[in-house]
Amino acid sequence: MKKMLVMVSVIAVGFMSAQKNTLLVGGNIGYESEKVSVGSSDTKSKTFEFSPTVGYQFNDNWTAGVQSTIGSTKITAGGTDEAKTSNFSIGGFVRYAQGLNDTFAVYGDLGAGYQTEKNKIADITGNGFYIGFTPALFINFKNSFGLNFSIGGIRYETLDWDGGADTSGFNLNFGKTVNIGISKNFKL
Repeated sequence: MKKMLVMVSVIAVGFMSAQKNTLLVGGNIGYESEKVSVGSSDTKSKTFEFSPTVGYQFNDNWTAGVQSTIGSTKITAGGTDEAKTSNFSIGGFVRYAQGLNDTFAVYGDLGAGYQTEKNKIADITGNGFYIGFTPALFINFKNSFGLNFSIGGIRYETLDWDGGADTSGFNLNFGKTVNIGISKNFKL
């Protein structure tokens, strides 16, 4: 399955070609599932995210805009819910795209912004910031409408939790997550 996703992603990279003076509207849907077994105990984690994006393409390669993410995570250990969280983030991004031909393109998004997360079982909330880089592929189907594919990225984030606990983390998750989205360029 992972090999197939990588092959599809590599093929998809060639489709995207940014268009000067256009408005980029798009969104990704992401899903991540992980299972960790220690002895006879299993811990499972499932995450779902939706990330809408709006940006202005000011030349053939560069786009700047706003991105947001709404998501949820559920962690179970031994069949019992250990954590349920919901998260929201909003920030800016800069994208550099390089078209390979009329159908395929590769791009990289660098984004940073504010984030908040709520643990529903412990009833605590954390607020902080994030910064991340995501390489991706675009397949242009017709009239600048197409699919986006990414299989992970690099991200650093912090959260200051109610009650004084602070967390920070660095995540490198290439090949561990799959994000699929759509985007459309509108002429201005």
